Amino acid sequence: MNAPATALPVSTDKIIAAKSAGVGYLRLNQPEKHNAISYSMWVAIADTMKAFQDDDEVRVVVMSGEGGRAFSAGADISEFSEKRNTEAQIEVYEAAGRAAYDAITSFPKPVIARIEGYCVGGGLAVALCADLRIVSDDSRFGIPAAKLGLGYSHKSLRPLVDLVGPTNAKEILFTARRFTASEAQRMGLVNQVMPRGEIEAFVNDYAQTIAANAPLTVQACKTVVAELLKDPEARDTDLCDRVVDACFASRDYKEGRAAFMEKRAPRFTGS
Repeated sequence: MNAPATALPVSTDKIIAAKSAGVGYLRLNQPEKHNAISYSMWVAIADTMKAFQDDDEVRVVVMSGEGGRAFSAGADISEFSEKRNTEAQIEVYEAAGRAAYDAITSFPKPVIARIEGYCVGGGLAVALCADLRIVSDDSRFGIPAAKLGLGYSHKSLRPLVDLVGPTNAKEILFTARRFTASEAQRMGLVNQVMPRGEIEAFVNDYAQTIAANAPLTVQACKTVVAELLKDPEARDTDLCDRVVDACFASRDYKEGRAAFMEKRAPRFTGS
């Protein structure tokens, strides 16, 4: 982070939450287990995203994994015998996972996944919830379901198919192999591939570039794109109209025009 970071009260030992210069940082912190996500981490992810959503100073969020070896290897299966041993426990555990995924997917501000090392299974599912994925050139991706005998629901697979298309999704799922960063970029799974030593600075600058733009415009674009990805009969076109109208009615729209005419950088406030 380019500026000193401020820790958030929701930060835990396993989910580190901080903000700096308009950017919120959510860091998965279980490197000894390749940042496998435990039940408490699923809960903390949802809590952290809610805190970022309510914080007007945060305009974009960056998710990453500590340790450099992995973004996340998926769910922490070492606690399954304790946390997923009965039908009631399974229901509670899965609800926490869904809440975490939904908190990222429905987040109104941009979310960037900064990925270094392994990003597989549930870890890849988390990354797919982000708007953008910027990865190191040595990162690896995969969904090993076919090697484990488990299945994914249509709702679980929708983000993958929307992102890479049915043919690439089938290749990822049928082979259950790990794909390189360049293969992932070819498929459209990731946006950019960076050298390992450059990715942190690049993502920080990238996030701050987004944070400096008009928040209402960025959020309107995210909303409209999300609606376009839905089936036509499910699209809320009235919502799309409202978020666009809000941009034109905002003080930021006036500021953007004034800054352009005065040949200076705009100072957007999100209002």
